[in-house]
Amino acid sequence: MATSLHNLSDYDTQAVPDASNMCFGIVVSEWNKEITGALLEGTVNTLEKHGTLPENIHVKTVPGSFELVYGAHQMTLNGGYDAIIILGCVIRGETPHFDYICQGVTAGIAHLNATSEIPVVYGLLTTDNLQQAKDRSGGTMGNKGDECAVVAIKMAKF
Repeated sequence: MATSLHNLSDYDTQAVPDASNMCFGIVVSEWNKEITGALLEGTVNTLEKHGTLPENIHVKTVPGSFELVYGAHQMTLNGGYDAIIILGCVIRGETPHFDYICQGVTAGIAHLNATSEIPVVYGLLTTDNLQQAKDRSGGTMGNKGDECAVVAIKMAKF
């Protein structure tokens, strides 16, 4: 939903349910850590802003974006979460690797959403360059982590 007309961090705070009794799992990729770290910070800050207790936010890391699916799947199996959020960043390069990773993660998360009892929120930035990633992880386009936190809270309440 990130367009020149929509900042990822802009939302109606009154439309977000209270998250004080909710527990969230976050799986974050270590690859492109500058970006994923900023996404994580935005996600955690927004969850806490809406009442989630810090001890109810559980963060696990995986080496790269492709491993986000496995990490999210493991969190769905362990239970106790109201929603899982995946955070990663894939930046287009000179080979088709970008397409394979993006397609694999997207299909994997879609499958988890269709087969799991809890929502898995898609927070994978898929950008053409580093500047676009920076713009969407706290820069001029806001922070996708904020958006993911709001989506997770709303879907947990669903």
